[in-house]
Amino acid sequence: MILHSFRSVALAGLAFCVLMMAVALGLEHIGGFEPCPLCIFQRVAVIAAGIVFAIAAIHSPAGRVGKVIYGLLSLIAVGTGAFIAGRHVWLQGLPADEVPSCGPGLDYMMDILPMQDVVAMVLTGSGECANIDFSLLGLSLPAWTLIGFAILAIAPLRMLLMKSRG
Repeated sequence: MILHSFRSVALAGLAFCVLMMAVALGLEHIGGFEPCPLCIFQRVAVIAAGIVFAIAAIHSPAGRVGKVIYGLLSLIAVGTGAFIAGRHVWLQGLPADEVPSCGPGLDYMMDILPMQDVVAMVLTGSGECANIDFSLLGLSLPAWTLIGFAILAIAPLRMLLMKSRG
């Protein structure tokens, strides 16, 4: 195994999160692709995982308990992102007559609704999230993001499997 220390695994996870965010921000600011609400939620999951990886790398616990805690927290963030990306891919695969209607924008919902209602509305989906603005090798951006989350899941799984030394 290439990554032998807990810190190196956490740093690799953090680096992949930075890469995922760089691609997302590049597509937005250079490519001109405006993120939909589900895209924004996926970004939040990437950032949350990155924060856990950064703290894990700084702390680098020697004991099994700390490794399990960081592994579980990062796996929850990555799993949440994968779920949201999977939901996004599912919405994009719906026939046009089954796509939910476009709702209000995320900024507006955040201003007037409690957070739990915003999350429920976004996960229910909206028409704008079903649009496929770009694809690469036949896969939409949410499909690539789902692949990214699957690759990223290797880091927390490795954390959970590490022995108690370094």
